[in-house]
Amino acid sequence: MATPRLPVAAAPGPLEGYLAEFDPVLASRAQRAAIRDYVAALLRPSERNKTLTALAETEPGVGSKHPEEQRLQWFLSESPWDHEKVNDRRIELLVADARTAPHEAGVLIIDDSGDRKSGHATDYVARQYLGSRGKTEEGIVAVTTCWADDKLYWPVHTVPYQPASRLPGGRKDPAFQTKPQIAAGLVTRARAAGIGFRCVVADADYGPSHAPALMTQLDATEVPYVVALIPAMALRTGSGAPVSPRDAAAAVPFTSPTHPGRWHRITRHLRDGSTQTWWATEITLGAFGPNKAKRMVVATVDPKTLPKTSTRYLATNIPRRARRGPWPPATMAEVVGLYSLRNWIEQDYKQVKHELGWADFQVRSGTAICRHWTLVNLAFSFGWQQDIDTGPASGRPTTAAPADPGPDTWPQRLRRIRAWLVPFHDLLRIIRSGALAHVPREINRLTTSLASGHGINLYQPP
Repeated sequence: MATPRLPVAAAPGPLEGYLAEFDPVLASRAQRAAIRDYVAALLRPSERNKTLTALAETEPGVGSKHPEEQRLQWFLSESPWDHEKVNDRRIELLVADARTAPHEAGVLIIDDSGDRKSGHATDYVARQYLGSRGKTEEGIVAVTTCWADDKLYWPVHTVPYQPASRLPGGRKDPAFQTKPQIAAGLVTRARAAGIGFRCVVADADYGPSHAPALMTQLDATEVPYVVALIPAMALRTGSGAPVSPRDAAAAVPFTSPTHPGRWHRITRHLRDGSTQTWWATEITLGAFGPNKAKRMVVATVDPKTLPKTSTRYLATNIPRRARRGPWPPATMAEVVGLYSLRNWIEQDYKQVKHELGWADFQVRSGTAICRHWTLVNLAFSFGWQQDIDTGPASGRPTTAAPADPGPDTWPQRLRRIRAWLVPFHDLLRIIRSGALAHVPREINRLTTSLASGHGINLYQPP
């Protein structure tokens, strides 16, 4: 007969039900208690970077010796738990939940994120190009995948990039993998996890000029993709003459909207309900990868000038017409729409970086860094999987203006989480500190209501 597990202090509100799903992959009571404290601290706002002293709410510097900080430090760096199993469980919950389940109309986005970090004692840190900085600096880079459709997006897998300069054999070291090689492995892992998607989407860093091996593998494994092209790169068109995507698009005549020639009007529908008129044309590319020709779709707001910031040069192996093959065809407008979903990866990264402390870690080991990223992704996913309550915390009718309709964006959901998480946390600290000689009945009632996940409107004017 198995020994029953010792209980731990419950996380506040709906967070407890969510984190309890991860208890089976955590061996000890200390681990189960620490994951609740760590994720709750990531979700709360902070006046300083979410380092371990900030998450433990101890004084900067000297607070590193505090038992609470040491407890979280041990959990992140030394405690024997597998962050891959925690991430796999998170994906299982997302796939099984009807609100977040991936489907064949979504896309799998490949991207890499770089953040400035110093110190050669920290794993994966080297002088390399950092996308967040737009230049080469000392930092750390991770290759990520994200599933998205037109309303929803969530991170799938995250793998740190190990620069060749940190390996004994450099680029010839058996452990060295390029970013495209890592990305190819992540696509395989996503499919194995049961994540359905219409195609893989990536920017020009994962296109044929930088990652021909990735394109070859996606073609060989029959994975559709839409990738951006560098406007000035040399590609072979159907005629066989090398030409840049920009020159090929400029050679397609456009007289006026009433005489567009081979340019076709497409309407882009934005999230706020507005629309934009774009123009698209298609050019046949020469072969790269095991399949024959590819399609190049050019979309722009002005076919005459091809403005740099509002022109997309896209390559895809999705056919334009129905034919025998593993996936359905797509029109030019559909190809542009699929690539536009890549914007979610930028939004996703900004949110996890600024709100959840993606790059705020101050640990050195690669294991601890990957664990921090896993817990940040776990906190992010909770925002999509919680049931939102829009009623008053007291449970009584109110004459205040009605709350906005149920939130449909992640920032709105985070504000709803903080509407009960922050006041509950602050009230509990005040009560436990003994600052109140007597706890009023109203405070007890409010604390109980907040602990059940009923938030208060933090943005209601006085």
